[in-house]
Amino acid sequence: MAKLARTGAPRPPAAPAGAPPAVPRPLTPPATAFALLLNALWGGNAVAIKTGLQDAPPLRLAWMRFVAGGVVTLAWALSTRQPLRPTRSEWRPLGGLALLFVTQIAFMNIGQDHTTATHAVVLNTTFPLWTGVIAHFFVPGDRLSPLRTLGTLVAYGGVVALFAQSLAGGGQLTGDLLMLGSAALLGARQVYLALASQGVSIPKLLLTQTVVGIGAFLAAGLVLESDPWLVTDRLVLSVLYQGVVIAGFGFIGNTWLLKHYLPSGVTALSLTTPVWGVILSHLVLGEAFSPTLFLGLALVVAGSALAQWSQRRARA
Repeated sequence: MAKLARTGAPRPPAAPAGAPPAVPRPLTPPATAFALLLNALWGGNAVAIKTGLQDAPPLRLAWMRFVAGGVVTLAWALSTRQPLRPTRSEWRPLGGLALLFVTQIAFMNIGQDHTTATHAVVLNTTFPLWTGVIAHFFVPGDRLSPLRTLGTLVAYGGVVALFAQSLAGGGQLTGDLLMLGSAALLGARQVYLALASQGVSIPKLLLTQTVVGIGAFLAAGLVLESDPWLVTDRLVLSVLYQGVVIAGFGFIGNTWLLKHYLPSGVTALSLTTPVWGVILSHLVLGEAFSPTLFLGLALVVAGSALAQWSQRRARA
C-alpha cells in the first residue's frame, strides 16, 4: 500500500473545504460492546461458509451471499437519504476499495474450500495485526510501539504453529496460505475503509462492495465453475447468515466503527472471534480439536491482546 500511495493510486478525497478533518478516536465503552457483538457474529461466518460449500462452489456461494446482503445494504442506504451516485472525485477511491474487496473475498472463499473451518477462523483472526502494521504508515496517531510489535510477533507465532500442522498433514497448506492472504488483504481493507470513509459516505462504500461483489463473482462463477449446486435448507441458511447477518448488518456496523474510531482498536477486539469460531466448528461441523490448534489459537489471542494493551498503555 505504501507503493500505491506513492504512485498515485486511489486516495480518499479530502474533506469539504472549511470542514474540520475527522479524526478517529479510541473506542468508548458502548462502542467496545458493539464491536464485541459484531465479532461474536463473525465467529460463525467461517462455519456458515464451510456449511454452504457442501452444496455450492466457492465463487457461486460468494455472489449469492452478496445478493442477500445487498438487500439489507440497499434498504439501509435508502433510509439514510444520502446521495448514492458517486461523484467524479469518488470513483478512484471506490475503485481501489472494490479491487481490495473482491480479491480478499475470493481468497477467503476458495481458501475455506481447501482447509478446515477451525484453521480458517484462527488464520483470519490475524487481520488486526495486518491492520496495525499498515495503519502505522497511513493513519495519524495509530503508531506501532516496541511492545505492540512484540505482541504482533507472538501472534504470528500462532500462525507458524498452524502451518506446521498443515505441513505435518493436519491441515491443507494451499487453503491455509489463501486464508492468510485473505487476512492480510482484510487488514489493508480496514485501513482503506477508515481513510475512505472520511471523504466518501458509508452507503456508497458499502454499495460499491455489494454491487461489485455480485457482478464479479457471478461472472467468475459462470466462467470458472462447472460443479453442480443444490438448493437445500442448509444452503439457504448459510447464505442468509453470510448475507444478512455478516454482509449486511456486520458490514454496516463495522464501517460505522471504522469511520469514528481508530482502526487498530476496532479490529483488535476480534480476539473473541476465533474462540467462538473454534467452538462452533466443533459443534456444527464436528471438527476435532488438537493440541497444535489450541497452541496456535492461544498465541494469536495472546499476541493480539498484548498489542491492544500496549496501544491503550501508550495513550494513558
